[in-house]
Formats: sequence, C-alpha cells, structure tokens
Amino acid sequence: MQGRKDVMDDIYHYFKTNTAPVIWFHCASLGEFEQGRPVLEALRVMYTRHKILVTFFSPSGYEVRKNYKQADFICYLPMDSPLNARRFIKVVRPTLVIFVKYEFWFYYLKAIRKRNIPLLLVSGIFRESQTFFKKYGGFYRRMLRYFTHLFVQTPEALRLLHSIGINNASVSGDTRFDRVLATAQNFEPVPLIEAFCAGRKVVVAGSTWTEDDEELDHFVTNHPDMRFIIAPHDISEERLKECERLYKHTIRYSQLSTAHGTAGINTLIIDNIGMLSRLYKYATICYVGGAFGGDGIHNILEPAVFAKPVLFGPVHDKFPEAGAMVEAGGAYSVENALELEKTLNGLLSNEQLYAQSCAASLQYIQHHAGATGKVIQYIQENRLLTN
Repeated sequence: MQGRKDVMDDIYHYFKTNTAPVIWFHCASLGEFEQGRPVLEALRVMYTRHKILVTFFSPSGYEVRKNYKQADFICYLPMDSPLNARRFIKVVRPTLVIFVKYEFWFYYLKAIRKRNIPLLLVSGIFRESQTFFKKYGGFYRRMLRYFTHLFVQTPEALRLLHSIGINNASVSGDTRFDRVLATAQNFEPVPLIEAFCAGRKVVVAGSTWTEDDEELDHFVTNHPDMRFIIAPHDISEERLKECERLYKHTIRYSQLSTAHGTAGINTLIIDNIGMLSRLYKYATICYVGGAFGGDGIHNILEPAVFAKPVLFGPVHDKFPEAGAMVEAGGAYSVENALELEKTLNGLLSNEQLYAQSCAASLQYIQHHAGATGKVIQYIQENRLLTN
C-alpha cells in the first residue's frame, strides 16, 4: 500500500512527455520477473527505440529489481479499478503488453482489450482446480478471452484451455529454462563463498522456510566437517535469529568479510536477496525450500542448471517441473527429516548415483530450453512491434 501511494503521479510525470512506443511487462513478484526476463532482454536488443515499463504486485519483486538497468521505468501496478486502469493505459499508451505466468487483473485486461493493444501471457500454467474451469467461472474465463495469445508451459494446460473454448493458445514451454541457462553462462564468482567452502562437500539450501530448516538442522549438526549455506526466503531479523538458533554453528554472510576466520563454524546464513542463483554453483547437493509448508516449492531450475542433484519436500503438485525432474533422476522429493538424511547420505556415498543425478539435472534443463524463441517468433511473425 505504501509503495503504491504516489505511483500514478510518478507514472504520469514520466510518461506525459514520452513519444517512444512502450512495451509493458507485468510480473507478480521476483520469480515471475526472472521468468519474463529472457523475453524482455531479447526485445530490448531487437527494438531499441522502445521504452520498457515493468510493473510489480509484490514488494519482494519491486524492492529487489527496482534498479534493473534494462527497463526504463519500474513501479508497482496501481490497484485494479476501472478508473486506475483507464488512466494507466491512457498515460502509458503501451504498444504491447506482456503478463508473466499469472495474475489476471480484470479492469486492466479489459482496458487493454478495449484499445486493441496486443496482450500476451508468457509461461502460463493452468490446473483443473482453478476457477477458470468451474461451472461458476464465467467471469474468469472472460478475462482469458481478452488475451491476444496465451503461451503455456505444458500440453495439459493447453488441453484445459481448449476445454473451455480458449483456442488462442499454444505450448511454448517455460522461459525460466532460458533464464537459468543465461545465468550459468554468465556466472560471476563469489570469492567469499569460495573461501568459506574451502574444498569441502557443500549443501546449499535455498529459499527455506521454518519447516525446511527444522527438517535440515539435525543433518547439519551431525556433519561438522561439511559446509552448509542456508538462504532463508524471509531475511527479517526474527527469521535470521531463528536460523541461528536451529543451526548452532553459524555466521551471517554480512559478517563473513570481517570475521577473523570460521573455526568451529560450518553454516553460513545468507542475509541478503539476489545472490542465491549463483550460490548453487558451489554446492555438492542442493535443497530448495517451500515444499514443507511454505508457499509452494521455489525455483528448482536454478540449481539444476549447474548439474546438481536437487532435494525438496513433498508438497509440489502445482509445479510440474518438480515431478518431471524426479522422474528424470535429477531430483528427490522427501517426506521427512529421516528420508532427507537417507537421501543426502546416499548421494554423498554413491559416486555413480551422484554422477547420474548431476547429469540428469543438466540434461533436463537443456532439453526444455527455447520458450523465449517461440514468443519472439510470434511477435515478429504477427508484426506486434516495429522498429
């Protein structure tokens, strides 16, 4: 609410004198931004005279990426209302609008459609349990019809759309695969992390919630010779102190550079946002949080691209890549702390199993890349943008 307080005025002051065509990307949060980023950066290179506007719903997206250099203007999306939507579209005058994965704001979509502005959904994912596919879901189905085209991740999502008469859709795959490949190809070392790991076996646990840390802490305590890097999803002071209580022998990343050594310490707590995707490079095995009672499993593609086995909790039915990676042999879903420890010990003690899991992770990523190219091809073939 605070972030949106003066946002309409800020938008007006920036765009009132703008004469360049505008490409507008909307992302719910940081994960969706990273998902849409390959498309954004491809369009940035191809359509140089266009301005790029990025809007966020969530502070966890806006606060981390508000200074992102590839966009010309970044802000919160004003609350969805008839007046806000009309004013926003009138002031910004977008040439092309791209929503990433989800978030369907009725008045914005209606205003975009009324002005015949091309509107795309990128990396969409749909499940049968969603309101779109219920008898009472007419209002929500109407929103889907406002889109010029919907690019979805899976054939099942496309089948669901067809079942309700939405045919302006196609399977492109997930642009996150392209994003993580770009991250790996442009990897920037983190010297402090390298020094902390010091040739030891390392478990990197990313985006953890309390429930994840409670499953991990016993294994961490009983393996003092290993190194553990814990990156909690929430880095509030309260949450960081909770991690320190659970893991005992810890140091925070912000203290690492001034510490006089790490004797007796085997666990590094990451107290910043933005470096996690690089940390997975230093892991022997990766753990991804959110599937033991968080808000859903976080990004398992980020560690997989570095050819690492990936572990996570049992609640991941809304994330098709999790089941697919388990089936491929690159990932492991565990039900509890005992199963987690058994899986970790198995991978650490069996070189052949470990090597197979590493290879399966990377192959899965490589096999599913290319969604960005399909979106760009559609934009070009349908002449949605011109230079």
